[in-house]
Amino acid sequence: MIRLPTIPLPPAANTQLADYQREIDSLPNYETRVDQAKVRFNRLNKRDNPTFATVRATLSAMCVGAQRCAYCEDSLAGEVDHLWPKTLYPNLVFAWTNYLYACGSCNRTKSSNFAVFAHGTGVHTDVGRRRGMPVVPPVAGTLVLLDPRVDDPMDFMTLDLPGTFLFKVTAEPGTVAYQRAKYTIDLLGLNRREPLRLARIHAYRDFFAHFNGYVRERAHGHAPEHLLHLAHDIQTRQHATVWREMKRQHQLIPELKRLFEAAPEALGW
Repeated sequence: MIRLPTIPLPPAANTQLADYQREIDSLPNYETRVDQAKVRFNRLNKRDNPTFATVRATLSAMCVGAQRCAYCEDSLAGEVDHLWPKTLYPNLVFAWTNYLYACGSCNRTKSSNFAVFAHGTGVHTDVGRRRGMPVVPPVAGTLVLLDPRVDDPMDFMTLDLPGTFLFKVTAEPGTVAYQRAKYTIDLLGLNRREPLRLARIHAYRDFFAHFNGYVRERAHGHAPEHLLHLAHDIQTRQHATVWREMKRQHQLIPELKRLFEAAPEALGW
C-alpha cells in the first residue's frame, strides 16, 4: 500500500458529482439518504455514464503498475470504492476525494467495516453497521483507516524484506499512528492473505531481476534512451511498495547494496 499520485478530476465531472450529491443531501432524513445513496450510486456508476467513465479513467491513472488495486497492489482494480462507506456516510457518496480504485477482493473485505477516532474522546470506535442494526448516523470522528490519497502508508509501516514479506507497524504501540497502521493491515487482510505475501516475494525477485539487468546494461554503456526505457519499466511494475522498500532498506541487504552502489540514480526513482 503506497501513497497515490494526486490527479485532479476534470471540472465537468466534478460539477456533475456535486449535482448528484446535492440530490442526496436534499432528502429529508438520514435513513432515506442512506437508502438512496446506494440506489443512485449503483444506477449512475456505469461505464456508459460519461461522468463515471471520467471518474474511472482518472482513478485508473492514479493506480500503481497496470491499474493495480490501491489497497493490495496485486489484483486488477475495477471497482470504485468509497473510503468512507456510502452506507454510513451518504453525504460523501459522490465526493471525488472519497473514491479509490480497488479490486473486488479488497472491496468485499473492507465492505462497510469502519472505525473512527471519536470526536471529544479520541477513542478508537467501530462504527460499522451490521445487518439488522438501526440505520442511524455513526459517531462523529476522524479516519482510522489510512487514506492512500492523503497519507503515505509507508510512513506508518514497513515491509519485512529480509524475512517474512509481511507488513510491520513502525510506530510505538498505543499511539494514533500505531492504531491506524494496525487497523489498516488487519482490516484489509494485507498480512492475513497468503497469496499477497507470496506475490510480494515474486515482486521482489522481479524487481531485482529487472534492476540487475539495468545495472548490467548501464555498465555496458548503452544509450541513455535505452536506460530510460528500462528505468520506466521498473517504476511502473506492480507492488510498488516492494520497490520503495528495496530502496529504503538497500543498505541492510547486501545484494541490493551492491546494485544501488552501481546505479545510485535508482534511489530517486
